Amino acid sequence: MSESEKTNQPRGGFGRGGGMAPGAGGKAKDFGKTMRTMAGYLKPHRTAVGIVLIFAILSTVFTIFGPKLLGKVTTKLAEGLLAWYAQTGLLTDFAYINRIILLLILLYIISAIFSYIQAYIMSSVSMNITYNLRKNISAKMNRIPLNYYDTRTHGEILSRITNDIDLVSQTLNQSLTQLITSVTSIIGILAMMLSINWLMTLAAILVIPSSLAFVGIVIRRSQGYFRAQQKSLGQINGHVEEMYGGHNIVQAFNGENDSIETFETVNDELYHSAVSSQFVSSIILPVMGFVGNAGYVLVSILGGYLAVKKVVQLGDIQAFIQYMRSFTQPIGQLAAISNTLQSTAAAAERVFEFLDEDEEVPDTASPIPVGNIQGQVTFRDVQFGYTKDKQIIKHFSADIKAGQRVAIVGPTGAGKTTIVKLLMRFYELDGGAITIDGYNITDFTREDLRSLFGMVLQDTWLYNASIADNIRYGTFEATDEDVRQAARAAHCDEFIHALPEGYATILNEETSNISQGQKQLLTIARVILSNPKILILDEATSSVDTRTEIQIQKAMENLMSNRTSFVIAHRLSTIRDANLIFMMKDGDIVEQGNHSELLLHNGAYAELYRSQFEGEET
Repeated sequence: MSESEKTNQPRGGFGRGGGMAPGAGGKAKDFGKTMRTMAGYLKPHRTAVGIVLIFAILSTVFTIFGPKLLGKVTTKLAEGLLAWYAQTGLLTDFAYINRIILLLILLYIISAIFSYIQAYIMSSVSMNITYNLRKNISAKMNRIPLNYYDTRTHGEILSRITNDIDLVSQTLNQSLTQLITSVTSIIGILAMMLSINWLMTLAAILVIPSSLAFVGIVIRRSQGYFRAQQKSLGQINGHVEEMYGGHNIVQAFNGENDSIETFETVNDELYHSAVSSQFVSSIILPVMGFVGNAGYVLVSILGGYLAVKKVVQLGDIQAFIQYMRSFTQPIGQLAAISNTLQSTAAAAERVFEFLDEDEEVPDTASPIPVGNIQGQVTFRDVQFGYTKDKQIIKHFSADIKAGQRVAIVGPTGAGKTTIVKLLMRFYELDGGAITIDGYNITDFTREDLRSLFGMVLQDTWLYNASIADNIRYGTFEATDEDVRQAARAAHCDEFIHALPEGYATILNEETSNISQGQKQLLTIARVILSNPKILILDEATSSVDTRTEIQIQKAMENLMSNRTSFVIAHRLSTIRDANLIFMMKDGDIVEQGNHSELLLHNGAYAELYRSQFEGEET
């Protein structure tokens, strides 16, 4: 795609207003909906979650009985000591104490076993949900229209797949069971405290309502900060991905300072949102600590008074203080979990927003088979724009017979590449129709439609695999000999054999271990191997030298024979033999004919041709 055409598209990135999730930066749009959606992912695991719930409750309950039993031990020891001191002849009942201690040990062992089982099961559930989320996102990525990616940075999308899902997984694995045990502990401890003395229990929980109201205010306030933190994290990822992917261009144009300034701006936003969220949420624990200390004072005074009155025993006071400490601890844990839940809700909402994005128009339920397609292509009053307010293709009509070689030329931004993208249904038309052999392209499934085409773009795409696998991409059943024949036809067999590992050479992630021209040759070999019905060549030889270009043109002559071919070219010398040439301007055909006819017409094509010819002569 030409640079001008690219700039006509809304793109993600900083300074363009793109790359962010809708509504990012504010409070969660619908916390309840996010939680209900997450519950939907938990539903298939409801049996496992139920077991986790039961085991977590039992583990907590067995632990809760500990202080009460220790209180009995304390009471019995105190009674024995007092009896000895009074020389009444009574001795401490060590048999009773031993039974209590053994029972206590047994309860703690059972509690530990239940705790391990519920942690193991919940970890499995968490990993399954994370797996399904990533699988759903991967499938969703192939169903979302290309214009979604035009308005988002790669890093921002990757942030949803990695950071956000990892946070959801961590919360499910840790915080969910902690939430269950905390709630169970609060209820169980409250019951045990009431069993000791209702008046002491009332004093202990007297300050709880005000602290809970405070926690609620903090939760509502912190949600916006946590969401802003996730948004800034996505921006950071997007910027780093962009700058790293094009670091050589950044350095070539001395853009390091601008890149650093942008990074510092976004990093500063991340810092402030993170500091704000942590500052607001960190208030909770000190407040809960103050509540706990105030409760200790009240209970100590009241407990001492009641012990003197012989309403409660000494061991009961000791057990009650333990329960009180245990009571404030799960409340503090709930407060801490609430922070994690706010951050998780923001992350989960971003993931679910992606999963809820509009998808491509569904394929037809009764597709036309492509086995007998010949390759006749017709454009009827085609209209299209990357945005609704700016059309790129206005009223494009053309009729290409099967086997014809069609060249599309014109100034930068005329819509040449856009035409072939519409032909392959990368975008949906705003108006008009495109037919192949008389069938509307919407009558085919996208997979069948695209199987008709072989495409060589101006921007090459290769991936981190062997050269043979890159040539075989899309035609996976091809043999090694088929791969070598395609490479010879594309004139890249010679340079491949010169590489240390030959066809087994692994291309690195940036494919920087071969030249740009060699990349172009490999993509051409890939198309030759696929043996398509219709060819699309978008500046296919733009990155090779003149001698190699001549060799490729000869190979392409055989490939294009009896095949409908679309050739997008800026160098008009490469398309003189085309059966039909479309001269495009402002999204429409202004002239059409073969090379000789257009020169005789002495119009826009002739002017463009002469300007190139004169430039070459000079």
